[in-house]
Amino acid sequence: MAAVDHDLTDEQWAALTSAWGGCAYCGAEGAKLQKDCMLPISRGGRYTLTNVVPACASCNASKWNLEVTSWLRRKKLDEGRFLLRQVEILRAVTAAG
Repeated sequence: MAAVDHDLTDEQWAALTSAWGGCAYCGAEGAKLQKDCMLPISRGGRYTLTNVVPACASCNASKWNLEVTSWLRRKKLDEGRFLLRQVEILRAVTAAG
């Protein structure tokens, strides 16, 4: 992992958690949120603004090392809504930063 360039800043993480307002996957609020890579590090992902979303421990553990859209489909979560919101949040965070 040390050989990979991870460039997510603390400020970007704070902006992401604020914009999502809870777990990006299930919407849980009030739980300690973890940095989840939509494309897992084990599959070439990195801790970057475009690849990280806040996730509750339950969703993060359930997703494990799966790619996000495959996991969303398996869990029968609204993949389209998630992807649209993720793009909207990225636009807002990058415009503010």
